[in-house]
Amino acid sequence: MSEKQRALRGVLCTTIGGVCWGISGTCGQYLFGFCGIHPVWLVCVRTLGGGAVLTLLALPKYRRDLLALIRQPKELGKLVIFGLFGLLLCQYAYLTSISYTNAGTTTVLQTLNLVFIMLITCVHAQKWPNRTQAVALILALWGTFILATGGDPRHMSISPPGLFWGLLTAAAVTIYTLLPRSLMERWGKEMITGTGMLIGGVFINLASQSWEFSASLSWRGWLAVCGAVLLGSIIAFPLFMQGIADVGPVKSSMLAATEPVSATVFSALWLHTAFSLADLVGFVLILVTIFLLARENEDSAA
Repeated sequence: MSEKQRALRGVLCTTIGGVCWGISGTCGQYLFGFCGIHPVWLVCVRTLGGGAVLTLLALPKYRRDLLALIRQPKELGKLVIFGLFGLLLCQYAYLTSISYTNAGTTTVLQTLNLVFIMLITCVHAQKWPNRTQAVALILALWGTFILATGGDPRHMSISPPGLFWGLLTAAAVTIYTLLPRSLMERWGKEMITGTGMLIGGVFINLASQSWEFSASLSWRGWLAVCGAVLLGSIIAFPLFMQGIADVGPVKSSMLAATEPVSATVFSALWLHTAFSLADLVGFVLILVTIFLLARENEDSAA
């Protein structure tokens, strides 16, 4: 495969993965708002179901690699950290934030992960942000402030738990974007994504005693569950990991801006979620941040 074809594949995978995440987030919002489902229950189903399916799909090709990885404690430890603090924490924080806010707002806050990546890069390189990075940081902070307060610092437009879990989602996305690159290069992205999610799924099910939960859903509710699991875990995560492998973490994060756009559109059209002018201004400021940082990264790489 040529470099141009590889780049095109990365762009398509990341863009489609972002759309799938946006739709799956809206499915979660429907389940929390209209079906009374607890976020932890959906996290349990989504991580365990998605992890099991992805691992089974990867086993025929990577069975020997998996056995070899298990025999190396250091590599296995990296996989466990990725599964718990990357994949599981991301899904838990993401769905919990949606339960307090909505799919559109949560996915916009999630895109702040690129700002976190920029700051980590600057600290690692022991240098201050350049002019473009500084402007992007100011826009990100301004956008988050407007989104959280509606422009009035005397009150919060978003509940504090919703803002906290939204920002934690961005931090978790940063972890699973940066952490697994060496693991995937050595052991294969399909196996690392599947087994990492399975580890997180087993942990959250045991920790929450998921067998004590009960869910009485209509066929529409179960269809939304299938959408959250199939689109949000089984399809979106492998696509995004392929995008990271093809075009890198920064450009992948920029292309995944399709997620907040699709989540906002589907949330408004399907669930009739109302977004204020301040919400939209905050969305735009944060999304502009992503494009500024992505362009600055491409210019520095040229």
